[in-house]
Amino acid sequence: MLLTIDVGNTNITMGVFDGDELRGNFRVTTKINRTSDEFGIIIKDILRSNDLDANQIYDVIIASVVPNIMHSLTSSIIKYFDIQPVIVEAGIKTGIRIATENPKQIGADRIVDAAGAYELYGGPVLVLDYGTATTYDLVDETGAFLAGVTAPGIRISAKALWEDAAKLPEIEIKRPDTILAKETISSMQAGLVFGQIGQTEYIVKHMIEESGFDNVKVVATGGLGGLISSETQCIDIYNPNLTLYGMKFIYDKQKR
Repeated sequence: MLLTIDVGNTNITMGVFDGDELRGNFRVTTKINRTSDEFGIIIKDILRSNDLDANQIYDVIIASVVPNIMHSLTSSIIKYFDIQPVIVEAGIKTGIRIATENPKQIGADRIVDAAGAYELYGGPVLVLDYGTATTYDLVDETGAFLAGVTAPGIRISAKALWEDAAKLPEIEIKRPDTILAKETISSMQAGLVFGQIGQTEYIVKHMIEESGFDNVKVVATGGLGGLISSETQCIDIYNPNLTLYGMKFIYDKQKR
């Protein structure tokens, strides 16, 4: 089985593939300092708890946007699985050609999402990831990564509200019953959720218009992508496991 590990700013998401089948996916928080032993024990315990045999893991691939945990995480894979993991970084085969002005500035998470969307749905495709940041990335029919937009994620915006406005409380992020809010909590929810929907529709519309592409598929992923995609017709597909599949496709392109 192949273990895929996506290290984001908020969560570390892991997936286990048996051939082409995703057998399971799991999350742990990123913002805790862990040793290599802690990572190794956590990963093995998660696999065991989900009836997955760690001894059947034959390889590991990691994509990370958090450099300071990579030493401990990589060391844990070497120590506990006896595997030197594949790292998604410059020079690795991804199937995506970066056609922006500075390719090295494109994060591994965005490349992995682009690879997943392009392999699953073809191009041109516009990939939306509702993570710590909300990103919009355009890939053409040849697999070239042409352009990207980066905006604050919903949770970042929410955190700014309750941390920088003394009288605003910390709230659950969900769609309120109506945009005509009559009290503080639903008014914040309306601003966050409907504001994100409006942003999504505007950016998607103008990226497609300015690209001049026809028949662009709009694919969303990320923790809050399901909430947004269910509220707008501009998103064609929501795939919560797009990043894990992207890592699987990238792994398949390597000669191990």
